[in-house]
Amino acid sequence: CQSEQQVLSSSLECVQSIRDGVLAEAKCTESDRVTLLPQRGTETQTHSALTLLGVETETLHKRVDSEDLYVTSILYEMEETEREITGREVTELVWKLCLAHSASYETAGLFMALVFELRHLSLEALRALWQRSSFKCRDNWQPLIDALPSCATEACVVLMKELVVSGEVEEDKIEYFFWSFAFIPKPTLGMIESLAPLLKSPRAKQSCFLGVTALLHRFCLAHSSCEGIPAVQSVLGTLGEFLGGNCTVQDSEHLSEMQVVLKAIGNAGLAAASLAPALSSCASLRSNPTATRLAALQAFRRLPCSAR
Repeated sequence: CQSEQQVLSSSLECVQSIRDGVLAEAKCTESDRVTLLPQRGTETQTHSALTLLGVETETLHKRVDSEDLYVTSILYEMEETEREITGREVTELVWKLCLAHSASYETAGLFMALVFELRHLSLEALRALWQRSSFKCRDNWQPLIDALPSCATEACVVLMKELVVSGEVEEDKIEYFFWSFAFIPKPTLGMIESLAPLLKSPRAKQSCFLGVTALLHRFCLAHSSCEGIPAVQSVLGTLGEFLGGNCTVQDSEHLSEMQVVLKAIGNAGLAAASLAPALSSCASLRSNPTATRLAALQAFRRLPCSAR
């Protein structure tokens, strides 16, 4: 049968003295008894005492003027730095990241600091930083490679493009670079100009087409008549060449590539209005595979209603 005897019993008694509304003294006695066998056990008593030694005559906090208070969200606000951040300081930060434990609050704080400091560096400073800090940490981690996609400045995007072209980063990191373009909040014309040539590369992958066109879509949302900008026309021209007028392909390999291009056109949205006639032809041609015709229809999802 199961014993109902209590193995651990504890008690805590405190006596407090309050003078003039302030706790002046507190004495506590804590007892803990462990009973393993009948009539046998171990008991521990702890005595503690707190005594007020003094009271500050002045309050330690200053009154805050209500005019200085404002309502804000709980999102983190990074203070604007007044000093100029140097590449050497960022290099030292990368070294600290390498030495810190991979799963710690310190590492998270250092990584966020690295991202924010990268945003203050020019392209020339970033290139010099890469030459000094392209090393791998002991666990094969490259902090700078992981921080660049979160930087989201034109200089960072141009450096990422240069690293892709030069082949200095691994394939999985290249994918990481391209997917990050879709989350850049304020794309610039310089970003479009830098990335447009990548679409013409024979090595351009699915993530390249989708990432660049998603960035193009967000750029055009902020710039009216963006379809007239040469860099935008370059991207659309490359996509139009892949369509070839009616999306006909010769083999299954090119069929998969065509579906990626059609998805990319759907990403581009407003800028791709000039491709609407070609999309219509792709969807109307009965000899095209059903998957291609359906992808052509889905590519209209962001086009303006004015596109015929």
